[in-house]
Amino acid sequence: MMTKIEFETGGSVWKLLVKPGDRVSQGDTLLILEVMKMEVAYPAPVAGEVTSVYVAEGDAVEEDQLALELTS
Repeated sequence: MMTKIEFETGGSVWKLLVKPGDRVSQGDTLLILEVMKMEVAYPAPVAGEVTSVYVAEGDAVEEDQLALELTS
């Protein structure tokens, strides 16, 4: 099953912690978004494999923008 991770708010990708092919457990931090000088961690909602990453560190992103996809 494909799980899409979308941003809940706009900001800047501060740290990208995964790449395609990485296996993650539910709750693992996938990336950290900087929003108004605050760091917002995005945890994996399910265990699986990272299949696609659509952002890079330093990217400015918008609410509802697709960040990455996991296959469980």
